[in-house]
Amino acid sequence: MKKILAISGAALFALLPVSACAPDDGYTHIRLNEVTHSVFYAPLYLADSLGYFEEEKLKVELTNGGGADNVMAAVLSGDADIGFCGPEAALYVQLGGSKDLPKVIGQLTKRDGSFLVSRNDEPDFTWEDLRGKEILAGRKGGVPAMTFEYILREHGLADGKDVTLNYDVAFDLMTGAFEAGTADYCTMFEPTASEYEAAGKGYVVAAVGEASGEVPYTCFIAKQSWLDDHASTAEKFLRAVKKAIEYALTQPADDIAEHLTGQFPSTSAASLAVSVESYRRIDAWAEDLVMTEDSFERLQDIIEHAGELPERGDYATLVDNSFAYALAG
Repeated sequence: MKKILAISGAALFALLPVSACAPDDGYTHIRLNEVTHSVFYAPLYLADSLGYFEEEKLKVELTNGGGADNVMAAVLSGDADIGFCGPEAALYVQLGGSKDLPKVIGQLTKRDGSFLVSRNDEPDFTWEDLRGKEILAGRKGGVPAMTFEYILREHGLADGKDVTLNYDVAFDLMTGAFEAGTADYCTMFEPTASEYEAAGKGYVVAAVGEASGEVPYTCFIAKQSWLDDHASTAEKFLRAVKKAIEYALTQPADDIAEHLTGQFPSTSAASLAVSVESYRRIDAWAEDLVMTEDSFERLQDIIEHAGELPERGDYATLVDNSFAYALAG
């Protein structure tokens, strides 16, 4: 069973207030803790830069938990009002028997956001091509690695027998290790994958999220006790995010990139635009914010097959789609 740990040091969201207190300024202040800062979560940042939070009279203080366990610890302790991470973190809490259960109230990403990069150009790549090869796929027990294992099993490939999954390299060091000669393939998120290909260092041969099917990858989570007192705030927050998703799905990638540069100052607008196009192409974002039971069960299949789930959780207890349904209606 995954153990919830104390929250690590956090990095503050640019331009937003540093105090978790709510000053009498006419705005409702929300403390949001995210699992990591990534272009994969572009709509969340667009909700701020496009003024959608402002329209709802919200001010959002975003901190970086540096991992789903830390995000959940912040939510459970009351240091964060809303957590943004994989729903497996809430699932583990449910299985632990918590009385004040964290609830999934909205889903932002519905697929794995990584891409498989090869050392060689493989325009006709198939998953069978991985037979006998070594792949850097992430931390063992992490959802990216477990999702990759799931795909391999679906294609009749077993780790340690048909392929070798290298779990020894930390997530933020994988690209460097690959460039230094470790493994035949490496999974990379955007903009790293496209930048790596543009530099002639490798070739994107597959989108992991396309191969795995829909999986509730990252969601907004809050304790039931907080929701009981702040239902209107939760709805306003999700309304702003939903508008940002619609913008991300319909507007020119170059325009979207310009609104993201403040959040990713070390990444060019051109790279951000390519990343947006990559995620739109694989249908990464959940336009309606609803987590389906089918996708939740697929996530449980993935974790269970990896040997990380001692028992199945209950979808109806863990997920509250009422906010998403209200926005749709």
